[in-house]
Amino acid sequence: MNVDKKYEDNYEYETRLSTLSQSQFNSRAREAKERAKIGRLPDYIPRLCQANPDWFAVQMQNINDRIYQFGDLTLSFPLMSSVKPFILLYLLEEFGAEMVFSRVGMDPSDRPFNSLEQLQVDGGFPRNPMINSGAIALCSILPGSDGVSRCETLRLWLNQQADCHLFFDQLMLASVQSLPNERNIDLATELAASGYLTPPKVTALDTYNRVCCLAGTVIDLVRLGLLLVSPRNGILPQHLKIVKALMSTCGLYELSGRFAVQVGIPTKSGVSGALLSVVPKEGAIACYSPPLDKAGNSVGGLFLLEKLAGVLNLSVFK
Repeated sequence: MNVDKKYEDNYEYETRLSTLSQSQFNSRAREAKERAKIGRLPDYIPRLCQANPDWFAVQMQNINDRIYQFGDLTLSFPLMSSVKPFILLYLLEEFGAEMVFSRVGMDPSDRPFNSLEQLQVDGGFPRNPMINSGAIALCSILPGSDGVSRCETLRLWLNQQADCHLFFDQLMLASVQSLPNERNIDLATELAASGYLTPPKVTALDTYNRVCCLAGTVIDLVRLGLLLVSPRNGILPQHLKIVKALMSTCGLYELSGRFAVQVGIPTKSGVSGALLSVVPKEGAIACYSPPLDKAGNSVGGLFLLEKLAGVLNLSVFK
């Protein structure tokens, strides 16, 4: 793993992520697992509703490969919206920022992640890449002739860049397709009418659904997070900066501002219970805990991040 020059000169640089003992980490993870009980499973994707609310796994890893783990690390889950930063990163690398941000904005939203009203207020221009309208618009420009090839292109690129082992969860896709998401269909219709979705609409939606069904473990998710921590494999640092900034301002939807004040680290959630945080130049934290709050974020994951950020002073806003 390549790291910044200052860290190359001192590989044993002690990050804040390495100052906890494993027992201290375990104690906070157990608290988070208990707190998760106040959350609820999503009911609009049948397979997600069948998850065991007691499932819990977390991995924290710093740039020197110091690793903390808790829970069942063999649990696999669909990334759902936690993949959105990496759709953005791939397209920034592929097409550049000017082209990408001609299709999607950079502004936070104070409305839910699937808000049609927000899109209509904005004249059909998706407000940011971390909400559904923005991600659907970006999925419409992923390279490939159909949803299958586009999803596979992204999966292979992420696995190569991050040294992870994402796979496509066909059973989850079948569950997603079993109850058509009328709100996402309406978002795509609005995007197409305003010219911010490359047709055909059905391909954009199929691509979006498939990409959200890319799956892995917290080990894979933390490796994706580490991809954002320091430049490697030719990825441009300015693209990493853009992705982390948008995770900070938009990654938790309408709760993003409050989380930035209270915790202060770039974070992205998914309705599967996935949660990814990155601490710039230091490392990443990945958690899987299925029960969600009203905004669609993992209750246990957010609680754990707040505890870790407090004790380790992780906020990037100093």
